[in-house]
Amino acid sequence: MPAIPFNMLWLALCGILVGVGAAFSGLGGGFLMVPFLLSMGYTAQRAVGTSFLAILVISFSALIAHNKLANVDYRAGILLGMGGIIGAQVGARLVEHIPAVSFRKIFAGILLGLAAYMFLKK
Repeated sequence: MPAIPFNMLWLALCGILVGVGAAFSGLGGGFLMVPFLLSMGYTAQRAVGTSFLAILVISFSALIAHNKLANVDYRAGILLGMGGIIGAQVGARLVEHIPAVSFRKIFAGILLGLAAYMFLKK
């Protein structure tokens, strides 16, 4: 049997870590996946797109696990998802016009803002 290339093994191992983080926190995994892909040399646009594909697979698996634990509000999830369809179309077009340096700063700012909000919320 041929050896698995290191990059493929590394991607799979990072996928496991992201899957745990996403299923545990509900943040979807993009907050971990995008910086990882950027560090591997992906452009911002390709990192975001690739992250969404991975998150689709991870989210489906997490949905099955959380459904078994009766932790899913389908009505709220579907309504959020329907709004998210529109937002995703707008966001995908916006990221095409953002330089990589600016993207990293915006992404970091969003993460810092979320972290501050969660840290300070009572």
